[in-house]
Amino acid sequence: TAGIKKDIEKLYEAVPQLINVFKIKEKIGEGTFSSVYLATAQLQTGYEEKMALKHLIPTSHPLRIAAELQCLTVAGGQDNVMGVKYCFRKNDHVVIVMPYLEHESFLDILNSLSFEEVREYMFNLFKALRRIHHFGIVHRDVKPSNFLYNRRLKEYALVDFGLAQGTPDTKIELLKTAHSEDQQGSCSRNNPTVALGNGVSVSVTAPKQLAQQSASKAADKRSSSLSKIQIKQGRGGGKEDSAHHSVQRSVFGERNFNVYSSTYQENSSTKFIKQSKMIDVSSRKLLTKKKITSTKTVSNGAARKAASGCPSNLTCDCYATDRVCSVCLSRCQQVAPRAGTPGFRAPEVLTKCPTQTTAIDMWSAGIVFLSLLSGRYPFYKASDDLTALAQIMTVRGSRETIQAAKTFGKSVLCTQVVPAQNLRTLCEKLRGTNTSCKRSQGEVPSKSVNDSALPVAVDKLCAPETLGKQTQHLESFQEDDGALEMKATDMKGWDQVPDEAYDLLDKLLDLNPATRITAKEALLHPFFKDMRL
Repeated sequence: TAGIKKDIEKLYEAVPQLINVFKIKEKIGEGTFSSVYLATAQLQTGYEEKMALKHLIPTSHPLRIAAELQCLTVAGGQDNVMGVKYCFRKNDHVVIVMPYLEHESFLDILNSLSFEEVREYMFNLFKALRRIHHFGIVHRDVKPSNFLYNRRLKEYALVDFGLAQGTPDTKIELLKTAHSEDQQGSCSRNNPTVALGNGVSVSVTAPKQLAQQSASKAADKRSSSLSKIQIKQGRGGGKEDSAHHSVQRSVFGERNFNVYSSTYQENSSTKFIKQSKMIDVSSRKLLTKKKITSTKTVSNGAARKAASGCPSNLTCDCYATDRVCSVCLSRCQQVAPRAGTPGFRAPEVLTKCPTQTTAIDMWSAGIVFLSLLSGRYPFYKASDDLTALAQIMTVRGSRETIQAAKTFGKSVLCTQVVPAQNLRTLCEKLRGTNTSCKRSQGEVPSKSVNDSALPVAVDKLCAPETLGKQTQHLESFQEDDGALEMKATDMKGWDQVPDEAYDLLDKLLDLNPATRITAKEALLHPFFKDMRL
């Protein structure tokens, strides 16, 4: 298109060294921090080699760019980790040149993969993670679009180290500096609460705050008010960005889950400054049983200034309510990295745990595996972190999530017990291979590719109640008049998924990062018993 041609021309202008070396063909990817182009390089032998040119946005921090390059040069080039060929710079424009791996779109192949191909895919993903974790690199953004897969050649490549961080003992020197830079950020002082639906609400609290809050007798009485919070469902949620994949549904639909508000009471000694730049208040309204409580927007600076005089030993006044009191505003900020892609963030990231390890990558790999086993992508789809945590609860259980959060110093409040689901039952229902739910009547004609991105929809005869009441939050469990049956000849091994697969999935989705399986351990799991390391 004309827009892409213009971008290519601008790239040549920004980094003129590229003109004599590369012939840029097309733009093949675009993200928040970079754009990727396909180019050919004329070699001395006369052979043209395809290359991927990653143009980093000029506002990228030089240290972050250098750290990404060091990850590629030190850990890349083997074990399915992308390497680097060259790097060009002109002023604040940087272009990283990498080998080009022709690859398939995850959505395009998701429901045509055989079970054996899924096994090979996960095995090679763990090889890449073992490699980078050996060097003390936490990728932070493990997802299908960052793990390139050439189905025909059976080649794989873990890419994009733009968000990478280092472990305390990392072998990537620049990541040590980058990590200390990241820790200078700030995070919210309040304790947001999110509604899970049907009166279920979730709130996350730091341990010091919990100690003070639990001292208040009135807290228990106020907690009942959370059950009144309803979710205002957004219109047109759950739509995919790509038109030809519009039928592919995530298990959780996109909704307006911004259900917590901050309400400040004005007194004689405190005056708040009106914000010069107004934010969208409509997205932060709360629906109660009879009326709508809107958010009162105030200046954060003024609120903090007003609250700064509060003694630290004061008992919290807003525990388990939908507002933030001046006592909480006066407390020290909690700093924790939360970079990553929504839907793939681990519980310790969602709850802002300050100590995050390579275990967050293993959780993300578990979500990828969950998508492959269930045939649903993206599996989780949430508009904010607490909604994401609430969605995790509907699969892994609320009690289990609360217990795990305690291990890394977080208190999670949930007004209703949500039981954990059996992973095999869940995945087989979503993929349509649950043998107990087969139709007794004849086969239903299969839909065209345009009509359905899934081989099978959930059968009406499979009552959602068998998975617990919380499954009503799963869009995919809604009744579908066009439910299909997968032909036995098309099963591709999906009718014989071993228990080891779900055991590995369970270990990857361990809510406790301390006991979550590592990449090295995953490769030795019985699920891969006959595969070569």
